Amino acid sequence: MSYTALYRKWRPASFEDVKGQDPIVQTLKNQITSGRIGHAYLFCGTRGTGKTSIAKIFARAVNCENPVNGSPCNECPACRAIISGSSMNVVEIDAASNNGVENIRDIRDQVQYPPTDGRYRVYIIDEVHMLSIGAFNALLKTLEEPPSYVIFILATTEVHKIPITILSRCQRYDFKRIALETIAGHLRELTRAEHIEVEDRALTYVAKAADGSLRDALSLLDQCVAFHYGKLLTYDNVLEVLGAVDASVFSELFGAIVEGRTRDCILKLEEIVIQGRELGQFVTDFIWYMRNLLLFQSADDAEGLLDMSTENLKQLEEDAKKADGETLMRYIRIFSELSNQLRYASQKRVIVEVALIKLTRPAMETSLDAVLERLNQLEAQVEDLEARPAPPAGVMAAGYAAVPSGAMAAGYAAAPGDAQTGDLAQAVPGAPAAGLGAGVPSAPVGEPPQTVALPQAQLEDLKLVRNEWGKLVRSLGGGARSYLRDTVVEPGGDSCLTIVFMDPMNYDMGKRPTVIGQLEQLVQEKYNRSIYFKTRLAGRGELLNTIYVTEEELESKIHMDITYED
Repeated sequence: MSYTALYRKWRPASFEDVKGQDPIVQTLKNQITSGRIGHAYLFCGTRGTGKTSIAKIFARAVNCENPVNGSPCNECPACRAIISGSSMNVVEIDAASNNGVENIRDIRDQVQYPPTDGRYRVYIIDEVHMLSIGAFNALLKTLEEPPSYVIFILATTEVHKIPITILSRCQRYDFKRIALETIAGHLRELTRAEHIEVEDRALTYVAKAADGSLRDALSLLDQCVAFHYGKLLTYDNVLEVLGAVDASVFSELFGAIVEGRTRDCILKLEEIVIQGRELGQFVTDFIWYMRNLLLFQSADDAEGLLDMSTENLKQLEEDAKKADGETLMRYIRIFSELSNQLRYASQKRVIVEVALIKLTRPAMETSLDAVLERLNQLEAQVEDLEARPAPPAGVMAAGYAAVPSGAMAAGYAAAPGDAQTGDLAQAVPGAPAAGLGAGVPSAPVGEPPQTVALPQAQLEDLKLVRNEWGKLVRSLGGGARSYLRDTVVEPGGDSCLTIVFMDPMNYDMGKRPTVIGQLEQLVQEKYNRSIYFKTRLAGRGELLNTIYVTEEELESKIHMDITYED
């Protein structure tokens, strides 16, 4: 016996077997059970969503001698005749090859004769948008007022090509893309029934590659099973057959793009090409990967929205911290344009390489997105400079770096040996501290900073956070990053630090529990320390140039605060 393709073998036989089109199915069943059957139907939607299958089920149901809840029994003579193709009551026409006026005239001649058996003559016209203008005009009158025993079912994937005069004479049903979970569930049932050993992860990827088309999913599965017949169908096998790329490759490529490593991007693309991966599929999957990153950043409960393993979710979380939402949307726009270009490109590799260079070298572009990306890079560089820790010191100075040689002339007297030992850092007016923004007020020339003694534990907490305050703020991302940019960290007590805001608006937003909680969690994860934060708004003209030392250091160094003038 000859082999039958899976999509043909598993074509739905009743309304209950149809997947993912519940509203349409329920409407048609209600029409059949109530006897409110229309004379013309238009089924429109993307490929493989069940248009033709439902049309055939409907044709059997209206002629069935023993319908069950609106579905055909598939056992009576009428049903069996329609299934075998011997019934004269159901006529299927392919409008792609029968699109002339003479073909429609043949239909007009046929509808004059009532069915010899059964109740309705059903005409299923597939790809109806391929009919010529003359054929549409010839169909108009018959479609509007057919005999009571005639039903027209028009199916199309391009409804915009159908004249409005035809649309107005039909009941229109829009077939939506079938959900990923629905397709994957159906594939699991099918593989169990067919005794096919397959990994669940592999089925999920096949369902994803089908892009909402159940027929495409069955065809892809048939192809993968044929290549690895008699063996366990694994995730790697599916990637190999479909020319796809593993998620780890996307993670490496994304990291190289964000860091501007053009050479690594090109080498990674070359590796993909050498492996024989299909570039169109690669670009589509990479867009999907960046969509997941954007969703992870934007949604509160992204884990529940992403059907991924724990390992992949962890990797996704790490990658989501590498770029903000605006950058991700720019990447997605560029790759979406690239996906459209690849359909008709002869040199696909070259076009993909150009897109990667665009992403890693925004200076080569003059578009608004590229200019914004360059500004973001400059801001990141400035923040990196601000976040660099000062030379090792036993004393933390808030808002100032160590005094260079010659700073005495600026009005400060340095303690002996400070420049070499770093035991007591003095202040340089106007020098930004690690992690502080430009809005932090500096001490006027000639006014020495105040020295405050802290317990050793509190000083350690202050040093721990203050040295990398800029990096901590950048790691938060999103709105929290902008609220905390121009802030200073002060001691707040045991296991507590105070965040001092310069801007009232940032203070109102940054003091929210969600922002503070996010910061406390980050400190816990990074340093394994339970430090909680308080907030306050700096007063007008307040100087944040306090030097914090331990009580022991203050006692041992107190004699160094004396200066002599001639």
